[in-house]
Amino acid sequence: MSSRSNVTADNIPEVHLGAKDSSDRPSGAPDIPFALNVAAAWSWRVIVILAMAAALVYLCRSVSTVIVAVLVAALLAGLLSPFVLWFRSKKVRAGIATAIVELGGILVVLGLLTLVGQQLIKGFTELSDQVVVGYQKLMSWLSDGPLQVSVDQIDHAVSSLTTTVKENSSQLMSGAAAVGSTAGEVGTGLLIMLFTLIFFLLEGEKIWLFLLKFVPRKARTAVNGAGRRGWHSLVSYARVQVLVAFVDAVGIGLAALILGVPLAFPLGVLVFLSSFIPVVGALVSGAVAVLLALVANGPINAVIMLAAVLLVQQVESHILQPLVMGKAVSLHPLAVVLAVALGSMVLGIIGALFAVPVLAVVNTVVRYLANREWETDPNIRTTPYAFDWEIQRAQKKSAGQKVKDKFSSVGKNQGNGPGNGSAGAGSPDQDAPEVQNSDDRAGRSTGSATEQ
Repeated sequence: MSSRSNVTADNIPEVHLGAKDSSDRPSGAPDIPFALNVAAAWSWRVIVILAMAAALVYLCRSVSTVIVAVLVAALLAGLLSPFVLWFRSKKVRAGIATAIVELGGILVVLGLLTLVGQQLIKGFTELSDQVVVGYQKLMSWLSDGPLQVSVDQIDHAVSSLTTTVKENSSQLMSGAAAVGSTAGEVGTGLLIMLFTLIFFLLEGEKIWLFLLKFVPRKARTAVNGAGRRGWHSLVSYARVQVLVAFVDAVGIGLAALILGVPLAFPLGVLVFLSSFIPVVGALVSGAVAVLLALVANGPINAVIMLAAVLLVQQVESHILQPLVMGKAVSLHPLAVVLAVALGSMVLGIIGALFAVPVLAVVNTVVRYLANREWETDPNIRTTPYAFDWEIQRAQKKSAGQKVKDKFSSVGKNQGNGPGNGSAGAGSPDQDAPEVQNSDDRAGRSTGSATEQ
């Protein structure tokens, strides 16, 4: 340590920071700034990603009926799977439990539709008389109120509307034909959805584990955990959204019933269904409620109905959404609004319906993978979940299959006959590996089921 290094200004190596010297560039190369080069590199990659996204959206539109049916089945499976698990915990077989839950759900929906239809028929007969009175009140308010609209102006507006309808009758007919084709697509999608829902409820976890086989082995654990966490986020969103929609429907429906607005129950059902479309659904259902009150009971009743609708929506946005939805789905309100807007612009009403749950799943999966949570996640399973009685049933079935295989082996040995002694002696050796493999499979299935 007594020696001191001789460091002078002559022997300090020269350090070049930034871009290379112009003399190092090959001859004839263009003089492109470094920032422009980086921007160009990012630009063509972004263009490729957007092109692939556009191609994917185009392909999805061509098979939108199937995709929407599968997505709806996934949402319904998330809502109905706890009922299937409850029946299975009561020693009901998975197939029977799935049939009970799905048929019960269909009966509930049909009962609600029947009740809504009866209420609509009854309400329209009562509404026909109220419409006349409400129309007279509205006309008197328009002429005597602050707007000071004359009767001639109203008649001119009505005649203009009638003329417009007559001039565009061909377009209206084509629109009706399009509605008919859409109804056919809805029926097809409904059948696909019900059929897919059966298998999602019956063996959804088996389907997921089968899809994991297409993932590289090193990434299989991470993808398994991320998929399960994303599914949990989707299920939480669906359940919380059902609760929020129910609160909205009850609040607005009771307000309409107290104010004497006709069709209060069908209005509540409309509010419940439209609440699954964030932001937009609340506006549409609230507008329908106010217009119905305006036509039936006049402007004062409509103003009170508007206040009730705003009160219910404020309770939803300031109490239910932050306390309930915020815990289930960690999304900023701006992200929700932008997702609904972009989804509706790209895929219409379907995009608005599935934009938020898809964004919630993507957000959960990205966070899970970025934090490497699969390394400490205890909820990752590599075998389907099974109850104790299902494990015992599987063990008995495996034991019965083993006995059947042994009897089959003995029958083959006796069938060779005494004249083929050498062949008969060799047959047990040939059949022994098959019986052993059957035992191994039974042991592995029992062991994996016990881990649940």
